Amino acid sequence: MNKRRLGRSSLLVSEICLGTMTFGSKCDEPLSLRILDRACDAGIDFFDTAELYPVPPDASHIFRSEEILGKWLATRDRDSVLIATKFCGPAHSWFTPPVRGGRTASDRHHIRRAIEGSLRRLRTDYVDLYQTHWPDHDLPYEVTLTALDELVREGKVRCVGSSNEKAWGAMKALAVSERLGLARYETIQNNFSLINRRFEDELAEVCRRERISLLPYSPLGGGVLTGKYNRPSPPADARFVQYAQGGERQQAMTRRFVNEKSLAVAGELAALAAELGVAPAALAAAWSKQHDFVGSTIVGVTSVEQLDEILPAGELVLDSSTLQRIDQITARHPYPLG
Repeated sequence: MNKRRLGRSSLLVSEICLGTMTFGSKCDEPLSLRILDRACDAGIDFFDTAELYPVPPDASHIFRSEEILGKWLATRDRDSVLIATKFCGPAHSWFTPPVRGGRTASDRHHIRRAIEGSLRRLRTDYVDLYQTHWPDHDLPYEVTLTALDELVREGKVRCVGSSNEKAWGAMKALAVSERLGLARYETIQNNFSLINRRFEDELAEVCRRERISLLPYSPLGGGVLTGKYNRPSPPADARFVQYAQGGERQQAMTRRFVNEKSLAVAGELAALAAELGVAPAALAAAWSKQHDFVGSTIVGVTSVEQLDEILPAGELVLDSSTLQRIDQITARHPYPLG
């Protein structure tokens, strides 16, 4: 599998990254370990997790994704694997993080406690990429970046990145790092897919101009782009089937992802994928990794079979004609997620 450099860092990672958000919930430990083995055998050397995973987090399984990844990592040559994790920061609008009393902030105290816990669970003395899970706009960027810079200087973290950030925040952080001589955000992990192309509006230009790499999460649109929600009866264990039966916030997220526009895009792309002889999931992942501002596309699965559907994306290069047809499809159904 081809590799790309993350930002201006020394990290060279596989173009496909395995996300572990399902490990410890939908995927039990034995299944998670089999998925990790399969990914590694296929040439994936980059793995993304977070102290909050699996999602949605609760006290019954908090930290399990890192623990499972750490158990697997202990059986591997550490230098051959690149690990990215995140500290949760402030409460997200969807839930209150069940760590540190739900009163987390992106300050030195909480960042120190978070990295110590992650290193212990991952069974390693460093992480390759340490990311803010959400921006903390109640704190000056100087506070967060100074704390992260200390971890880089101590060798506990090789480089740092942000997640769920906006264009203003990305540029503000870069300005602070340059002014104070601190470690800079080399990556940004945001939602980006064929049903959510908003990253291209502003943030793509930030990445190009400032040499920051996007690590797209949810490139399959939460599973919508696999086509399974276009079926008369989607799988009972599918995320948005379950969310539709959950609380108000989960139902709202379901409506955001599964709607007339998103299903129309998924249906037309599935037809195109059939013409090309690939799975819709592989088409969506290949489209994601083909952008010049993308470092590695994060895919999450709940089975080895799902991973096998996506893996051909690692070698799939879409020609200009196919890319143009994809643009025409998404242009007919703009901004499905709002």
